[in-house]
Amino acid sequence: MTEPLKLIALDAEDLSVVSAHLQDAVLLVGDMVYQPRERRFVAIANRFDWAQAAKATGSQANEFVRQRSAIRIERITAAKLQGIDLKAKQQVLELLAVEFHSVEPDAPEGDILLLFAGGGGIRLTVECVELLLEDLGAAWAARAKPDHSDGA
Repeated sequence: MTEPLKLIALDAEDLSVVSAHLQDAVLLVGDMVYQPRERRFVAIANRFDWAQAAKATGSQANEFVRQRSAIRIERITAAKLQGIDLKAKQQVLELLAVEFHSVEPDAPEGDILLLFAGGGGIRLTVECVELLLEDLGAAWAARAKPDHSDGA
């Protein structure tokens, strides 16, 4: 098993690294919250450990792990949802990517997009990129490695 992950993203390049670690993370709608007074978004997700999977020597499920992780995004000025029902607390979302789109080239302010399978998304308008990804507790065996093949 790998050491617990703790990453801080302060720009678009950092955020792309975090996005790679969060690809295929699953979370419940009820495990995320936007706190407008604190200008913060927080979520708990079960991320697939792609770094551990790259070290695996075969395709056995016991070589793949998931890790409970906290995601915290700061300095948010606005939040918008698309295709997500906040009342469906038990709905499972699969995170595909985290992206940053600046308002102007090299500008610190812009939008952090959380893109989910099935077309759902969260747009967080931020003063600047400030994101923390931190593993919580022990990892456990994943049922399978996420499949990104174009076939069925």
